[in-house]
This record gives sequence, structure tokens and C-alpha cells, in this order.
Amino acid sequence: METENVKVLIIGSGPAGYTAAIYTSRANLQPVLYEGIEPGGQLTTTTEVENFPGYPDGVDGNQMMADMRRQAERFGTDIRSGVITQADLSQRPFRVVVDGTKELRAEALIIATGASAKYLGLPSETKFRGQGVSACATCDGFFYRKKDVAVVGGGDTACEEATYLASLCRQVYLIVRKPFLRASKAMQQRVFDTPNIEVLFEHNTVEVLGDDSGVTGALLRKTDGTERTIDISGFFLAIGHHPNTELFAGQLELDAEGYIRTEPGTSKTNIEGVFAAGDVKDPHYRQAVTAAGSGCIAALDCERFLLK
Repeated sequence: METENVKVLIIGSGPAGYTAAIYTSRANLQPVLYEGIEPGGQLTTTTEVENFPGYPDGVDGNQMMADMRRQAERFGTDIRSGVITQADLSQRPFRVVVDGTKELRAEALIIATGASAKYLGLPSETKFRGQGVSACATCDGFFYRKKDVAVVGGGDTACEEATYLASLCRQVYLIVRKPFLRASKAMQQRVFDTPNIEVLFEHNTVEVLGDDSGVTGALLRKTDGTERTIDISGFFLAIGHHPNTELFAGQLELDAEGYIRTEPGTSKTNIEGVFAAGDVKDPHYRQAVTAAGSGCIAALDCERFLLK
């Protein structure tokens, strides 16, 4: 198998990976970045991004990631398409295999593989993704002001997203599979105290309905078999995220959900020379701007480590 030595290897190409690349390449560390399965990350599945500082009129998610990519390239980042299929972090240089065919040996590693939102797996949901189907209320809620929307889920995130949307939207349906909410008592109370949230217990989504303009409704089925249609313009998934860390299980310290644990206030993992940035280590905020900030932190931590 062909082998290549690199100083800094960045895995992942969302705001965290690209920001880490901008900083490490400007520090003359000659980073090599592999884009992974979803070049540009989760932002490429959204349309308009309105909450990233510096874009007063909003920016298309794909455009923003293309800009970040170009900025990283401008300073000399070697950006490659390909997926890391194996990683051995037991010794330095770290060994990783790309697409099962080539081995890289890296002096330092920045992991920015992100997290994937969990979806229900309905074809109609895939069809309308970015056209009314979203997995981020804070990103997209603003587009549904004074409209009716639905949120799927019964945990803290779902309740939080429902109450957030209730402040913008006319009506929010909270679609809950079980006969109860899993959220903390305080969060449940907030939901029940919000007049424009209707909780639909023991309901499952059969299909997301829509036309050329996007989502227009959802067909729901109750546990007793009865069906009903709700008229909505937005369909929000809040059934959790899945961090892309399978490669590192058993090597890096992960939390119960599979997110990479880092030393508080840093990007340092339990293995010296391995740094984590973005949603792969952040189950709480999951915003483009926080991911970019943590990419900067990882790059600076990495630079200091290599100077030692």
C-alpha cells in the first residue's frame, strides 16, 4: 500500500475543518484535508444561512462552504476528496487509510467529522429536505414566521425547538411517538404552558406532504390506527444527532452518545497530538459559528503541540 507522510491531517470539511485548515495553512503547517462523504458538511443541506456573522443579507449554505474552501486553498491547504476508512492512533505518527487504498502517516490529527441529524427515513422527507424539512429550528425557524409547523420528537431538544418555534410561528404541532415526553420536567412544563403548541401523543408520521412550493402538510397515524392530516409549512426533526466517530471508537475517549471528549476549554483529546473540532465534540450548540470557532481552537492547539 502506498504511504505518504503529512504534518497535519484534517478529517472533515465543514466550518470546523475548513477553519482549522485556514489557520494551520497560514501557520505554514502544510495541512492535508480530506473532505469525507459530505463535502462541506451539514450546511450544504440547508438553503439560506441567516445567522452567520458578516452576511447581513444571509448566504446560501453551499456558497458559504465554497467560500471557506477557497479561503483554505488560498493559503495552501491540500484539499482532497476521499473518505478515511481506518485509523490507528496507538502511536505517532498516526496512521490512517484513505478509501482502503492509501496509508497516510500524520504527526498531528484534527478530527472534524461532524454529526449527522437522525431522520425518520421516509422518501417524502428526503424529497423535501431543504424545502420545508429541516433538522435545525435555530437555523431555519425564522423562515416560518406566522406559519404552522411540526416538530418530531419527545426529548429536551424537541421541546426546546418547539418552544423556540412557538415564539415565531402561529401554531406548532409536537409529534410524539410515545404517550409521554422524555424531556426534563421543566422543559415539559414550558411546552404545556405555551398556548400555541399542540402535543400529539402516540402519533407517527406516515408521510410528509407537499408540492413544487415545498412542504404543505403531514399524514400522521395514531397508535390505534386512526389517521389525520395536519396543514404545515415546516417539518422539523428533533430526534437526535449521531456523531461520526465510529472510526475512533475504542481509541479516543467518547461520551455515552459517542461524541469525542475534549479537555474543557481546549480541543485536546485523551491522545496527545489528536484534536477534535466542531459537532463531533459538541452535542449542545451545533452552530456553524461555534464549529468555526472550535476549528480555530484546534488549529492553535495543534500548532503549539508541533512547536514543542
